[in-house]
Amino acid sequence: MADAGTAIELKSTRELAAMRRAGLLVWLAHQRAARLVRPGTTTAELNGAVRVTFAERQAEPLFLGYPGPTRFPAETCISVNEELVHGIPGPRVLLDGDIVSIDTGCRLNGWCGDAAVTHAVGSVDPQSRSLLQATRKALAVALELIGPDVNWGTIARAMERPVVEAGFSVVTSMVGHGIGRQMHEAPQVPNYWSADWMRDNDFVLRPGMVLAVEPMVNAGRPELKCLDDGWTQIAADRSLAAHFEHTVAVTRDGSRRLTGPPEDSELAEMPDWLGPPGNWLHW
Repeated sequence: MADAGTAIELKSTRELAAMRRAGLLVWLAHQRAARLVRPGTTTAELNGAVRVTFAERQAEPLFLGYPGPTRFPAETCISVNEELVHGIPGPRVLLDGDIVSIDTGCRLNGWCGDAAVTHAVGSVDPQSRSLLQATRKALAVALELIGPDVNWGTIARAMERPVVEAGFSVVTSMVGHGIGRQMHEAPQVPNYWSADWMRDNDFVLRPGMVLAVEPMVNAGRPELKCLDDGWTQIAADRSLAAHFEHTVAVTRDGSRRLTGPPEDSELAEMPDWLGPPGNWLHW
């Protein structure tokens, strides 16, 4: 959506705790939407599960009304098959063999969380499975390497490797971003290595940075095309596309997924609205 600004803000321990609450609500919204991913579900139904989840906690949906060619009309970007990002939910019915990306975020008590996951719908073909695996792996690599005093360029190069090795393309016209009180903050966070970009824009990770890390991958070429709705970005060659994202804090010990599932050390402090652990899905 928007480009980030210039100043990179470091969050305090207290602020990170508040962002974790927002991240948990985003995670819960994804939990509820994921349970509906099956042939016959409409993309509007997926969005409805997210809408209700945010409304229950009086959280502000970050995507609804977002400025662009028109105000974005939904709480969730839902993109199917060749659609990479910013798909508008509606009456489209999911079919067996589709892949569907669900991307959403909210602001809770002044702090933002943002996450995306691409799901297989029913039984998908080998290329779809490989695409999801490679894109998920790119995000996992970032989570493993994030830590103090690491240059982002080092991580971006490592993220690109499993995608290229699988025969796919990292989209270079879309990048991740810093996040905090606003959905889009500095810095820009690419998922690929570029000598020109890194020379002028590379940055060193510091504890307190919070990044929305979101590899976006096309099965074919990396170029995108915007549909006539002014929002939906598709692979220009109509190949399949996948998108995974977590809001990630840089800590002294490495990375922490603020939009990830509750960790064992957190269970005693989990809000009641998450429900019992036995009902949680993990991604």
